[in-house]
Amino acid sequence: MRDDEGVGMDATRLHEQAVAQCIDGRYATAQRTLDRAARLTDDRDLLARICGTRAIALQRTGRPEAAEKLLHDTLAEPGLSAHTEAILLGQLGGLANYGGRLEEGERWLGLAIERLAGDAVAASRIRMNRSLVRMQQRRLAAAAEDLDAAVAVFTENGLTTDAAQARHNLGYTALLEGDLVRALRDMNAARAEAANSPVAEAIGAMDRAEVFRDAGLTTEAEELFRQAAAIFGSNRMPQSRAEAEFHLARSLLAHDPVESARVAGDAARRFRALGNDAWASRAEAVRLRARFGTDRAGRRATRRPVSGEAAERVAVELVSHGFRSEAAALRIAAALAAVQEGDAAAPAPRVPASAPMEVRVLGDELKAARAAARGRAAEARRHAATGLDRLAAWQSTFGSIDLQTSVAMYGTDLVFTGLRSAVATRRPEIVFEWSERARHLSQQVVPLRPPPDPEMAETLAELRMLRAEDPAGDWLSSPRAAHLRDRAREHQWTSVGTSRIDERVGLAVFRDALDDETALVAYVYTGAEIVALVVDGSGAEVVELGGDPVIRDLQKGLRADLDVAASVRTGSMAAVVRRSLDARLAALSVALLDEPLRRTSARRLVVTAPGLLNGIPWSMLPGMRGRVFTLAASASQWFHRRDSSASTEASRAGFAVGPRVARGGEEARLGASAWKRAPVVEEEAATVSRVTELAGAVDVLHIAAHGRHAVDNPMFSGLELSDGALFGYDIDLIPRVPSTVVLSACEVGRSAVRWGEEAVGMARVWLHAGSASVIAAPAIVADDVACELLGSMHVELAAGLAPAEALAVASDRLGVVSPFQAHGAGF
Repeated sequence: MRDDEGVGMDATRLHEQAVAQCIDGRYATAQRTLDRAARLTDDRDLLARICGTRAIALQRTGRPEAAEKLLHDTLAEPGLSAHTEAILLGQLGGLANYGGRLEEGERWLGLAIERLAGDAVAASRIRMNRSLVRMQQRRLAAAAEDLDAAVAVFTENGLTTDAAQARHNLGYTALLEGDLVRALRDMNAARAEAANSPVAEAIGAMDRAEVFRDAGLTTEAEELFRQAAAIFGSNRMPQSRAEAEFHLARSLLAHDPVESARVAGDAARRFRALGNDAWASRAEAVRLRARFGTDRAGRRATRRPVSGEAAERVAVELVSHGFRSEAAALRIAAALAAVQEGDAAAPAPRVPASAPMEVRVLGDELKAARAAARGRAAEARRHAATGLDRLAAWQSTFGSIDLQTSVAMYGTDLVFTGLRSAVATRRPEIVFEWSERARHLSQQVVPLRPPPDPEMAETLAELRMLRAEDPAGDWLSSPRAAHLRDRAREHQWTSVGTSRIDERVGLAVFRDALDDETALVAYVYTGAEIVALVVDGSGAEVVELGGDPVIRDLQKGLRADLDVAASVRTGSMAAVVRRSLDARLAALSVALLDEPLRRTSARRLVVTAPGLLNGIPWSMLPGMRGRVFTLAASASQWFHRRDSSASTEASRAGFAVGPRVARGGEEARLGASAWKRAPVVEEEAATVSRVTELAGAVDVLHIAAHGRHAVDNPMFSGLELSDGALFGYDIDLIPRVPSTVVLSACEVGRSAVRWGEEAVGMARVWLHAGSASVIAAPAIVADDVACELLGSMHVELAAGLAPAEALAVASDRLGVVSPFQAHGAGF
């Protein structure tokens, strides 16, 4: 017997099989199975249910009008049972929902549920559809009520797949509420049982992609949207394919408006071809928002102007279909574009209370832009601050550094609006406030350490093996690695809580914390110019440094020069490379340090820097000679952690050496000799579990290992140990982290800049986990330099000097200039 063809089955079983085939996305096969079923029965109710399933197949494959006509015609047939009529009404409601006719859909679905009071399972399946309508109406409590009831019924009746799909949809309600942690947790928990076919897996993947998009992880979201669109396309599901393209276009809005407009236009054309006016309006709204938008260079996404009248027509259509938040987002985009064109009187549309974070922050952005255009600088900063405070309150619910830094995308424009206005005042207290708003946005949460999790440890162990098998390739692109990556992310998002919030400090409070030897140099980038705020005991001053093109030009080729200079240390080329590097470093020093350092005689500097200056080896700039400095994530973070940075003679130190590190063992033994009974683990003994165990038992941890920074997935930056890489995620498994961490590894002092000011890398991960200071380098370091400098630095650490002081003393004593520098509260 070939079940797919339905040979030897009765009509009822054939119909059941066709339903399963529809669920699997095999609509052409389902239609053939339904044909066979219809030929084998003259039962009116069964024939009607066959027609209902046929209508679903027609709608999914791009014939919604034929589907609805078939349902209406079937309902008009005499002699149908009340139960069958209710099922057909529910299907009619589902088709109305897919067509974007939300009120009509809810009316049919509600009527069907009432008539199915005696069939809890059938009623629950229709509740599932009604929950989708209520989600789009942003009636999330009502949607969750339907889903909770459905989960209970499905579970009671042993329908595990249905129950899993309902739990997955509960995760989607959490997404719409802004609870990204619960959304990902619920979706992943239901994934194995809900994804029972390629189409079902694509639907689930698209929902997870929406979580990633709303979390600011646009690269991964867009990859999933494209994959889902391809699966829907290969299964001839034009509505679902267009929906995937719609969500892809929404994600692209954040960083590529030109491509967003193109993709949204394609989706709108598909919806129109299906006669789906509501979804066509949604896609057209995204296309217009993209055309109103600008790229990172400030260029409009299209040369042809978009009229406000055209946007308003689409906004009215959206409201008529029930998509009020999307209408508000489009109106705000149109108003922002008008303000940028000089129309400061553009009205600010009302933002619904149920609107997502993106739309609420957009509303604040418009108010700030209008005020700035009218010359009301203080009002502009007030509106920008309101939006950032709104974002910060949401951010503070996340303990995960991955999530905190990624959702900062919502505040990028508000940050730059505030920074431009603050710098224009040249008033130190205002520049300090906005520098801290920009820098401290994702630094405020002090995480609650998660309990030990063997399952997470196993996930990371398998990822280590996959990385080892493809160390130079795109190892995270394999399906298994991607699945494990998602599992690791979910664990970190859900297990790392918030223990407290470090509030931003004001300039007066910060100045009171400075001693006579310490000053702050805070670099502020407005998107067009760079200034430095210099603060010490004698006062505070804003110093102009010029436009960013000069700094960008000086950084071009810097990393290459650093890498070559560390690798080529003898021969005729060494002198040439060194001269090039020295000239570049001297020019950077003049541009960044000369003027600020003329304003202070302080010996120690707390330096905060924006993403534009990420990767600069400050320790190698001539202006830093004779000074001690630490790179702080924010002045507020340094303020809160400064007292925990000092070592004491009673501190415990531990050393670990990864494989194939020239002079690594010598470096560790040299450092350990400065301490009493400092353990050294190396070669085969230096496993991830042994090193993390060591990290939890010491106050100073020194790791000499090969390192690699992962730009696209910074939490997978790693230190190579004997059994694979120690990832950023591994650090969250350490119950207690050392106060000081020394990373004698190339590149792990680098950070990936995600959205403007927000950066994350291995040094930042240790600091977020609770370490006070990290010594690391943003570039390749010669083995002998690392060995001699970091090994001897422990003499000072063991004597009680703070990490930044110890590094400076060792560098001066040995006459070594290296890229190693202190991060965090280095003193």
